[in-house]
Amino acid sequence: MKLSTRGRYGTRMLLDLALHQGKRPVLLKDIAHRQEIPLPYVKRLIGPLIAGGLVRSRRGVEGGISLAKSPDQLKLKEVIGLLEGPIVLVECVNDSKICDRSPFCVTRDIWTDLGKAMDGILESTTLQNLVERHRMKERSGAVMYNI
Repeated sequence: MKLSTRGRYGTRMLLDLALHQGKRPVLLKDIAHRQEIPLPYVKRLIGPLIAGGLVRSRRGVEGGISLAKSPDQLKLKEVIGLLEGPIVLVECVNDSKICDRSPFCVTRDIWTDLGKAMDGILESTTLQNLVERHRMKERSGAVMYNI
């Protein structure tokens, strides 16, 4: 499985919002600039993030977007699920009827275990965890840009 640009950029957008949580709403163009994501792509992703209840929008002079939840309540599983759909390495993991070998297939067991491990990491990782990792890298000088 390869995480798509949609999942990677969407996660970076939400991290940017989490880093600015508590301040005034953030402009899409500012996220695009800081995260080095093309503005048209940011504009395409914001709709599903709002519809999914992860982000809220405010119009007007003081307008922009902000997280709809606290960063410690927003799990990466929710983000990736919204933007990517279910995480499945091979189709037979979710539907054993696809393959007659499923009941005795050892490799299917491995793909199932790997999927559960990835799911567990995404379930246990919040945006707040990413904020903390970002700040640690920032302190060590490993962050290329200043969010």
